[in-house]
Amino acid sequence: MEPTSPGDLWTAIHVERARLAEDLAGLDETQWAAPSLCGRWTVEDVVAHLTAAASIGRLRWLRSVLGARFDFDRHNQRRLEERRGATPAETLQRFRAVTASTKAPSKDTAAWLGEVVVHGQDVRRPLGLPRTAPVETVTAVARFYAGRDFAVPSRSAAQGLRLVATDGPFESGSGPLVSGTTLAIVMALAGRAAYCEDLMGEGVPILRSRCVPV
Repeated sequence: MEPTSPGDLWTAIHVERARLAEDLAGLDETQWAAPSLCGRWTVEDVVAHLTAAASIGRLRWLRSVLGARFDFDRHNQRRLEERRGATPAETLQRFRAVTASTKAPSKDTAAWLGEVVVHGQDVRRPLGLPRTAPVETVTAVARFYAGRDFAVPSRSAAQGLRLVATDGPFESGSGPLVSGTTLAIVMALAGRAAYCEDLMGEGVPILRSRCVPV
């Protein structure tokens, strides 16, 4: 069942964090240092970022953003460095410690589900790890992304396109067609151009041109 209530969304977040921690447990040092799909960040950087996101409430987030003079890249980098361990094993241990956290900078719970779903694939795809989130979980993220620009300009990316999932109930918008798995649609809306390879339809080149890594 697709999570819609805050409680169900938090449950899905906790499940996806725990699954990601399991997937990362067997990585060697080379894999931890591998590039992710998230800009210049390595796999370890992405995991430290997820730990930071699960460790900061609204007031501390605001202080951090103010301290970075609204430079969100600087804010994210500072918090990432704060949560990265001395070794990859310590970075993973810190992530495991926050898997059940309900801290977040805002009450936009679907956005924080999107955070772990998208960043989970940012590391899984380059490493060839096969697990993905359940379709119903990703559908909740797709609906949020199609309706709102938040952490990523997803609504802007979807504008003027008809998005149709081939593996679930998600449909949105009108215009040139983009079809594929719900996960591929979500990842493309989050700016990951690599996932456009998994999509079909005359709208794919338009969506690809809007893929700006965040």
